[in-house]
Amino acid sequence: MRERFAALALALALDFALGDPAWLPHPVVFIGRYIAKAEVRLRRRGGNLRRAAVLLTLSTVLLTAACAAALTAAALRLPSGPRIGCTALLLWPGLAARSMVEEALGVQKALRQGLRQGRERLSRIVGRDTAALAEDEVIRAAVETVAENTTDGVTSPMFYALLGGPVLLWAFKAASTLDSMVGYLDERYRDIGWCSAKLDDVLNYVPARMTGLAMCLAAQLCALDGREALRILVRDHGNHLSPNCAWTEAAAAGALHIRLGGSHTYFGKTVEKPAIGDDGRPPEPEDIGRACRLLIVTSLLVLGLFALLTAAEGRIWG
Repeated sequence: MRERFAALALALALDFALGDPAWLPHPVVFIGRYIAKAEVRLRRRGGNLRRAAVLLTLSTVLLTAACAAALTAAALRLPSGPRIGCTALLLWPGLAARSMVEEALGVQKALRQGLRQGRERLSRIVGRDTAALAEDEVIRAAVETVAENTTDGVTSPMFYALLGGPVLLWAFKAASTLDSMVGYLDERYRDIGWCSAKLDDVLNYVPARMTGLAMCLAAQLCALDGREALRILVRDHGNHLSPNCAWTEAAAAGALHIRLGGSHTYFGKTVEKPAIGDDGRPPEPEDIGRACRLLIVTSLLVLGLFALLTAAEGRIWG
């Protein structure tokens, strides 16, 4: 566990420093290509799409985990120092703190140039329709995405990296990629994506709650309102179609004194969502930067928690 923690800490440092370099092929791209091709083949076969959903989910997760296991097995043959370094390199692409921050700050910068530019930049990081959003809706959408992806893109991968190294991290990333591609409730994906959506809910259950609480402390450290973050988290953590997303969204809403959630349009259809937080003030572009700071500090707090757990594990087992 100590080696896994050391590799994770190094991987998070690499992510903060370098993000996702454009020249480096990203494993999620290959996972996505497999999902897209497998979905087409399963649909062509016909039959029960709900059964096909199980096959799509299992094949994607197990194939990804097998590839990670093969690479991890090769790294385990190395001495301790190089082994930790190679493990960190395997974990690094599974973390998305810097890329999320860069994309969100890109929305903030684009909004300063104009609403149209802000909408266009936002469309790169959200699934909802952005063409008709007002400025406050663009800001809310960016803040929600940063808050949600604090769990999905950073702390959940960290959680599984600590538990099982690259194998569990990449199994989680496969499930997360499945959910982002086919885990929708509309007519096209409801059957083929149900298993992926359920698995993603299960895997994020513990990390979402851990991250929501950590974000309340992060809010206090970021000179935001940590007490209000905790109050809104306790009150509104269930105000979402997902059992997990509202934990960090509620903490962010409380910390920033803004309201998130509400009705959104996906693929031309309106989806009604409960409101999260109180409408204390109108959102402003700077809230996007504040949400990014929450993401970074929350990630570091979770890493600190994992350091304590690793130290405790060492004392228990000697």
